Amino acid sequence: MRVKTAAALVLLGLIALVAGIGQLTFWAPPSTVTATLPAGTKAAPLTVIDSKLESLRGGQSEISIKGDGAFVLATGRPDDVAAWVGKTAHTTINGGSADGKQLTVNYTAGDPSAPSPAGADTFATTQNASGTLDYHWNLPDNGNWQLVVATDGTKPAPQNITVTWPSNATTPWGVPLIVLGCLLILAGVALIVLKGRWPGSGQRVTASGGPNATPRGSQPDAPAAGRVERRAVARSASAVAAVVLALTGGAAAAQAAPSPVPSASPSGSASPAPSASPSGSASASPSASPSAAPNAQDKVLVDEQLQRILDQVATTVAAGDQAKDATKLQPRVDDSALQARTQNYKIRASVSSAAALAPVRSSRLLTTVVTVQRSWPRTVVAVTQGDGNTTPQVLTLKQNDARSNYKLVEASPLLPAATFPNALRAGAQQVGLDSKDGIAYSPNLALAGLGDRLTNVNGSWKDNIPDNAYIKDTLGYESDIVNASPNGNLVFTHSPTGNDTVAYRTADGGALVIAALQFTIDGTPKSAGDKLTVQDDAAALAGGKEATTKMSLQFLESVALYIPPVGSKQQLTLVSATRNLVGASVS
Repeated sequence: MRVKTAAALVLLGLIALVAGIGQLTFWAPPSTVTATLPAGTKAAPLTVIDSKLESLRGGQSEISIKGDGAFVLATGRPDDVAAWVGKTAHTTINGGSADGKQLTVNYTAGDPSAPSPAGADTFATTQNASGTLDYHWNLPDNGNWQLVVATDGTKPAPQNITVTWPSNATTPWGVPLIVLGCLLILAGVALIVLKGRWPGSGQRVTASGGPNATPRGSQPDAPAAGRVERRAVARSASAVAAVVLALTGGAAAAQAAPSPVPSASPSGSASPAPSASPSGSASASPSASPSAAPNAQDKVLVDEQLQRILDQVATTVAAGDQAKDATKLQPRVDDSALQARTQNYKIRASVSSAAALAPVRSSRLLTTVVTVQRSWPRTVVAVTQGDGNTTPQVLTLKQNDARSNYKLVEASPLLPAATFPNALRAGAQQVGLDSKDGIAYSPNLALAGLGDRLTNVNGSWKDNIPDNAYIKDTLGYESDIVNASPNGNLVFTHSPTGNDTVAYRTADGGALVIAALQFTIDGTPKSAGDKLTVQDDAAALAGGKEATTKMSLQFLESVALYIPPVGSKQQLTLVSATRNLVGASVS
């Protein structure tokens, strides 16, 4: 009877053990679940995939995209994606069914085509693929993102899209069955191995299972026999435990381990991207602005995106400069910067000694001012220096709308001994041009003061804007022209053009104003028969050198002006400036 009971326990234990191991191995449910697009999903030139699919089912997913030929996967903030997609027909994938086997899709009717997103400035990253692409959520930064899938914008986007998540299926009885099986097996072995008296028999069970008639109290060797029996049981139990651990250790550990917490971005990308500027030049100190602190996720460009744009701008400007062809500039240069270079090429075609404008470099990015204003037009500032730049350059880039490229609109050198004000690392808020919110002067008033300072040696703003190299050079230039034109009446003006002026909050609560001024010199002869003469560079634009009635010269000045916060001991300071001749006339 004892043997039958032991055998039954061992058999039941083996059954429970196999069932438990099976639940964790060969009977385990699939480790992943894959969702596909519903049958009959309408084709569209663009497909938008929301980043909430990344961890929709409690673990990081993977996306597989298959298409016929080449296609593009672009990454952007949701509002950027919405603005770029615009009125184009598109399919949005924004969720999955309860069982995780089908994606939820919304179709939005609209225009049948769009530009290709490949390389578009609005997207933080773009990835070209052919045939198949497996995407692992390599997002550019923290926060919400969306993906845009397209071919060339005219053909339908790939529709063979699957998203695979961890299944999160559990086997709650796996480990308990394994433990129960082990206990039953040990109990069965114990019935066979242990010696002892059966209740009421007066006999002792030996290790071999045979009876011994010697009374219990008269056995001097009983303690030694007991130790032998306990060691035998221990060895048996250890052997069984070792087998069980070998079979179930990995599976049981996996069952017991807590599920990993899904990350919003790939490993390593959750921390803020490192600054491209040298130590201190882009550090973020608390703002004295009364406005709320900006959110880094609102920055219109991430660092890698800005660097890519700057590289393309620098390449475009170099091509135009080499060919002295303004048409080569148009993809990446506009407004004041385009006008200045266009006229410089024209002057140099006639005057071989005329100097070229400073090259635009992107190899060394010193600091940036990136707006958190998400509406268009968007303007950002980069301070760079590279081969061919004797001093750092302040480059202003502007994007007119979501589907446009950023273009260089202003470029000026940092003035000697000037310090470029720090912007908050999280991004710069823009300041209204007529606003005095926490700053000593409104941007418009400060620019008007700068115009007066550059025009009148003893003007009312002399004590508010200290001398620097550019102010001294401009006032000296005007004085030289007056001295060289004794027969002329000359009028000098420096006034904002109204184009591209933008002001940003600085880290200390002040403001940085970027603007273009129009510097005009108008002259008329004092008496009949008197003449005014212009230099060769102006003559190349005017079509002549002498004026008997009227002479006019037009320059564009690109300036960056720092406005201190209210209560600061700092002064209104011209940080960078340059002037370029863009027009001349004589009559």
